[in-house]
Amino acid sequence: MKDALSALLAGRDLSADLMESTIGAILDGEASDAQIGAFLTALTLKGETVEEMVAAVRAMRRRALQVKLPERDGPLLDTCGTGGGGLGTFNVSTATAFVVAAGGVRVAKHGNRAASGSVGAADVLEALGARIELSPERAREALETVGFTFLFAPVFHPALGRLAGPRRELGFRTLFNLLGPLCNPAGADHQLIGVYDAARMEAVAKALIVLGTRRALVVHGHGGADELTSTGPAQVVEVVEGSIRSFTIDPQAYGLARASPQDLEGGDSARSAAIVRDVLSGGTGPAADTVALNAGAAFHVAGVVPGLGVGVDRARELMAGGLPARKLEEFVWFTLRSAP
Repeated sequence: MKDALSALLAGRDLSADLMESTIGAILDGEASDAQIGAFLTALTLKGETVEEMVAAVRAMRRRALQVKLPERDGPLLDTCGTGGGGLGTFNVSTATAFVVAAGGVRVAKHGNRAASGSVGAADVLEALGARIELSPERAREALETVGFTFLFAPVFHPALGRLAGPRRELGFRTLFNLLGPLCNPAGADHQLIGVYDAARMEAVAKALIVLGTRRALVVHGHGGADELTSTGPAQVVEVVEGSIRSFTIDPQAYGLARASPQDLEGGDSARSAAIVRDVLSGGTGPAADTVALNAGAAFHVAGVVPGLGVGVDRARELMAGGLPARKLEEFVWFTLRSAP
């Protein structure tokens, strides 16, 4: 830890070995809260390199519980973002996941409680009636039975509990906001990832390539959102089989009306859950448009549509028919019918 702190305070990047051993020491309880705070602060000020991010992910993966899945053709998708957008939107990524699952794409949704604001994926799923603390075995069974599963981060990454206090006291976004989407316990190889900082998009995309992700869209939404929204254009970095390209997604190009940030506010978990349920059941308006845009992007990432526009149309059809709401109820019923 001292070697890492000395290097960071001097403005030097950490080697992969030093980064992995330092993150390992933190996760194994070998660092004090003061050391953790100093390390995360210094690293944030310097900025994380791709090599540092990959090394940190490998340290986390070595200590994580994994969902062991049988070999199967077809994509496995995650819609986990970094959180930390700070705009107070309803839980778009969770609604998106159920739309995509209703369209026949397997989804292993990695998530946690809110990183900032009031509602994370775990919060809204609980408010929707689901039991969120699924064991690896039950998570696998849910994926095979329902086509959707939720991977609650504290269950699969128990060592992260040691960081809760220091991260909360620091009060700003750190490396660990970026690591969640890179550490899917089921090994999702197709991802739609929203990030809170446009400056970190390319590094996240390059890390995904090193870590074996086949296809991904790394997005930074209008106004700083960590997701696509119908409020305006978003910056995107696409990963396709080892290559990356950058472009912009404008919701108006897909026939979506321009919304205001207030149109997408979620409030508390109960309010956010009500919005999600309405959207999945065929509700219309800015929230539904935003979910359709994200689901269209996810269908594109999964490779099941020829383009994003077709994906948006597919999402709208599914939502209008209420199929995503049925998928949600399938998952809720599954989680409640027996022990986790």
